[in-house]
Amino acid sequence: MNKIFRYVMGLMMAMLLTLPVQAQTDDDEVEVADSTMMDSLVTDTLKLPWPESVQVGINKLLESKMFETSQVGIMVWDLEADSCIYSYRERQLMRPASTMKLMTAITALDKLGGSYQFKTTLKYTGNIENGVLKGDVYCIGGMDPRFNSDDMTAFVNGLKDMGVDTIRGSIYADRSMKDDDLLGEGWCWDDDNPVLSPLVFQRKDIFMDRFLAKLKDAGIVYEGMYASNKTCPSSSFTVCTRFHTMDQVLHKMMKESDNLYAECMYYQIAASTGNRPASAKSARNVERQLIRKIGLDPQRYKLADGSGLSLYNYLSAELEVKMLRYAYRNDNIKEHLMQSLPIGGVDGTLKKRMKNSFTHGNVKAKTGTLTGIISLAGYCKAANGHDLCFSIINNGIMHGSNARNFADKVCTLLCQP
Repeated sequence: MNKIFRYVMGLMMAMLLTLPVQAQTDDDEVEVADSTMMDSLVTDTLKLPWPESVQVGINKLLESKMFETSQVGIMVWDLEADSCIYSYRERQLMRPASTMKLMTAITALDKLGGSYQFKTTLKYTGNIENGVLKGDVYCIGGMDPRFNSDDMTAFVNGLKDMGVDTIRGSIYADRSMKDDDLLGEGWCWDDDNPVLSPLVFQRKDIFMDRFLAKLKDAGIVYEGMYASNKTCPSSSFTVCTRFHTMDQVLHKMMKESDNLYAECMYYQIAASTGNRPASAKSARNVERQLIRKIGLDPQRYKLADGSGLSLYNYLSAELEVKMLRYAYRNDNIKEHLMQSLPIGGVDGTLKKRMKNSFTHGNVKAKTGTLTGIISLAGYCKAANGHDLCFSIINNGIMHGSNARNFADKVCTLLCQP
C-alpha cells in the first residue's frame, strides 16, 4: 500500500512540477525547468525520506538556466525540530521588495503589541458660549491610513453635539507626530509612492480640505485662519478620538501588500521611541535592536523603509527566517501575524498561486515584487506535521513569472509527502 501511495504521489508531483507558464506576451519566459529535469526530480525525491527529498528537489530546481543571470537566497527552517533543513546563499544580501513588510510587522507587534491603536484626535482650546467656540480647533494626525468618511463625520458631529455652530478662531492641522519627509529614502520618483503625512484621507494629503468642507456642509461657520500647521497645546480639550486596531491595519498591509499601511505602521514604531518628530531613523533603530535580540548583527544589513519600496534595503534569507522563527515562538506576535498573511490559493497576493493539493490553504506567506525582484517568505506545514518557515529572495530576475514559478515549486516540495 505504501508503494502504491508513493507511486501515485509521484505521478501527481510530476504533473504539478511540469505545468507550463501561461502565455501572456510576445516576450514570454522559458519555463523554470524543462520536463526532463522535472522527471529526474520526481524520481530522485521518491527514493529519499523527508527532508532529504526537499534538499535534492531544490538542488534540482536550482539547475535552471534562470540562475545563470539572477541570484537567489534560500533558507528553510523546521520550527518543530528547531533546525535548518535547507540553505543556499542564505547570507547573500539582497533587496527584499515587499517581504520587508514582514520585518515591519514583526517589529511593530514586538514593540507595540497586538492591542495597539492608530488614533486621530480632534481637540479645541478656549471656551464655548451660546454656540460660539472662542478658541482654536486642532486636527491631530496619528498616521492612521484607515481614517475614513465616517470618522470625518464623527469629528464634525462631535462639535455639533457640543452645540458649536461658529468657530471664532483658527483651525489647525497638527502634523507634529512625524518629520517633514514626504518620500522614503531610496524611493524612485516615478513609483506610485504613498503619502507620508500624519493626516491622510483617502490615501491623499487632503485631510484638512475635507474637514473644512464637512464643517461647511454641517452649517458650522469658521471665522479665523484655516488648515494651518501648528502643534496642539497640552491645555486643549478633546472633542473626539477615532481609532483603528493593529489587526485592521496589519490585514490590508500584508494581504494586499499595501505600501501606505506599511509606512504608517513604520512610523508608529518610530513614534513609540518617544522621539518627536518621529523619523524613519528611529524606526530603524528599533528594528536593529530586534535583529540583535534574535542573534544577528544589525550592521550587516541595510534598512531604509517599512514597505520595501526603497532600493536601499538589503536583507538576507537568513534574517527573514530568523525573524519568522522569533515571531512563531512568541504567541502574542504569532496570533496577529498569521491571520494577516496571504494564504496560498485562497486570498491576498497568493490568491491566484499555489492551487495544487499540497500548497492550497497550507502556505501562509508574504510576497515581494519590484522590478528585477521576486521574493516570498512565510510559513507552511510539511507532510510530517512539522511547521516550517522559509525565505526565498530572487534578485536580477527579468521575467517575474519564472521566479514565482520557482518559489511555488519550492513550496510544493516542502509540503508534499
